[in-house]
Amino acid sequence: MFSCVTFLAVAQERYPTPSMQVTPSSTSFDIDGALDEAEWAQHLVTDQFWQYFPTDSLPAQHPTEVYMTYDENFLYVAAKCYADNNEFIVPSYRRDYRATGNDNISFVFDTFQDQTNAFLFGMNPFGVMREALISNGGSDTQFFNTFWDNKWYGEAKMYDTYWTCEVKIPFKTLRYIEGSNAWNFMCYRFDSQSNEQSTWVRIPQNQLIFNLAFTGEMKFARPLKKPGANLAIIPYLRAGGASDHLKEPHLRTPLNSVGGDLKVGITPGLILDATINPDFSTVEADRQVQNLTRFDISLSFPEQRQFFLENSDLFGTFGSQEPFLSGLGNQNFTPFYSRRVGLEVDTTTGTYTPIRILSGVRLNGKVSNNMRIGLLNIQTARDEERGISDANTTVAVVQQKVFSRSNITAMLVNKQVFNPVAGQNDYNRVAGLEYNLASPDNRWQGKAYYHQAFTPGSQDQKFSTGASLIRNEYRYQAVWNHFYIGEGFEAEVGVVPRRNVFRINPRFLLNFYPGKRLINKQYIGISYEEYRKLNSGVTDQSIGIVGEITTGNNAVFTWQVANNYTLLLNNFDPTRSGNLPLQRGTSYRYTNAQFNFISDRRKLISLEMRGVFGQNFDGTIASLTGAVIYRFQPYGLLNLNFSLSRITSSGGKGNLLLIGPRTDITFSRSLFWTTFFQYNNLTNNVNINSRIQWRFRPVSDFFLVYSDNYFADSFLVKNRAIIAKVTYWLNL
Repeated sequence: MFSCVTFLAVAQERYPTPSMQVTPSSTSFDIDGALDEAEWAQHLVTDQFWQYFPTDSLPAQHPTEVYMTYDENFLYVAAKCYADNNEFIVPSYRRDYRATGNDNISFVFDTFQDQTNAFLFGMNPFGVMREALISNGGSDTQFFNTFWDNKWYGEAKMYDTYWTCEVKIPFKTLRYIEGSNAWNFMCYRFDSQSNEQSTWVRIPQNQLIFNLAFTGEMKFARPLKKPGANLAIIPYLRAGGASDHLKEPHLRTPLNSVGGDLKVGITPGLILDATINPDFSTVEADRQVQNLTRFDISLSFPEQRQFFLENSDLFGTFGSQEPFLSGLGNQNFTPFYSRRVGLEVDTTTGTYTPIRILSGVRLNGKVSNNMRIGLLNIQTARDEERGISDANTTVAVVQQKVFSRSNITAMLVNKQVFNPVAGQNDYNRVAGLEYNLASPDNRWQGKAYYHQAFTPGSQDQKFSTGASLIRNEYRYQAVWNHFYIGEGFEAEVGVVPRRNVFRINPRFLLNFYPGKRLINKQYIGISYEEYRKLNSGVTDQSIGIVGEITTGNNAVFTWQVANNYTLLLNNFDPTRSGNLPLQRGTSYRYTNAQFNFISDRRKLISLEMRGVFGQNFDGTIASLTGAVIYRFQPYGLLNLNFSLSRITSSGGKGNLLLIGPRTDITFSRSLFWTTFFQYNNLTNNVNINSRIQWRFRPVSDFFLVYSDNYFADSFLVKNRAIIAKVTYWLNL
């Protein structure tokens, strides 16, 4: 008994926080990655790194030296990364690479020292760059956004037992308070040769490597000035056409347009984004997925459109958004989801369809050390043929920092519809107040919120409310979540999968750190999830044992075995094959197992899989989804994506197949070619999408995109499109 109490009482040690002094430069640097300028020796800021993996208690096996200096216009950063040899692992020349399974280094700048938001710039031995925005303290991978893009410069060089890189970041690219004399900084390195991950600030393994609670201070020898005029114009020109073969005669539509974006630095911390006739046709298409749940998951993909990305956490973290392996699926909700902007219901088909955005404006960023604001306004076009009215969407947010890392946020979402079609509301408004908790050492996380909807009609309970609290210790994690969504709560620019429902989801996990080659770390715990309608009792329940194992070669296996209960509130065919549906009002108790597996990404061939097996309502389920990935370094990846499901019920059986080969070829750091093919027997569809991208200048691109959709059984064409587009980033 004593040993158990002692085990649970082990606290997460708070390690000393380092700091560095950054002195200005007396010369200019040729950014070639070589570190051959003599002055670099005067600007060494650290060579002390700690292991994060495979253990968090030792100095790094391979040293990393970081150099930093600055002048009036640029921040200069360099690194020298020692290794056993020059057999560096770099999957491809693709920008915004994933850090795992890749030799690379990342520099993180928390320019407001709020330990909540930061900019990340990364480099690998082949000189491939990545940039990202970290929000919400970096408390979860969903707050690490690699779709953000901006202008900066970098190069790298490889040697026999080390590699070096040089980075030049314009102060115009960063946001900070004029006169700053200190930022928070973090640097971490993935040494994939030796399978070591190391950090400048010592971080316990139960925390994410980019968590902003673990940063040190970088002190400037003299305060930073305002970075001069900060104005960028990004025009585009698009030409192309589309044909719809489902209509007679075939409908041919020209896809020619001109538009652009404007970025204005109002202050070093506040930016204005504007767009006229934006075009997102060259954004990489979402991969199809098999939906085996009873709910619409078409709106669960990440935002990739550049206009919506900077400070996106101001607009996109409302409500309950907690990804976790769950027997009942991910049923998170939010009153505002940016991907709903420019997406409306086609009244002729009842499905979501893209709608043209005419213009938009975003004002976002810091107005003081402790206050951030966000204002978004978008005007969308009318589409008479599909019964879609023109509408204006406005989101206003004010966020005030409290204590060390917490904040209080007030928000208003307003959708105003002009000349609404039959059955459509002329407005939908949601106002809310949220408190987000994050302790200095990240042991405590949580939030509490209340949202009120304002819509036509006299329906009751037009509100949602909820709270979560996480105790995150080195040896254990305890979590409580609950929310209630009222019957009348409606958020047309958000995601609300259920109404009139009260959900609770507590869980408790124990962490173990064997540090062995077979099992490096693991957790095991219990999870309970319940949905209850106030007038009819429990509708869904899941009681499960959950666990995760990370091996010494960085493979990750996550699993859950759960007993589930479901009361159907609508007829439902779990086979998705047109069989006799299970009837509304019937209830089922069944047990199944779920797992996710990611193999060692350093290998030439790696594997990602997730599966569900066991009972399913009154039948069975065997579902396997994943990808086999082949790396031909450094020119790209070949993926074979697949989803195979066999589902039975009292109404019949169904065999679902989705297969999608994908090639990602990177000829150089500026020329990329991506092609994927997808076959889905559920929708009787085959589609092909091919995209060539040439980055001829920083953040300036030429795209050529071709797409096709066919009937799978006859291979007759449904629709086809080809688009050429050029964008150019012009600083004034």
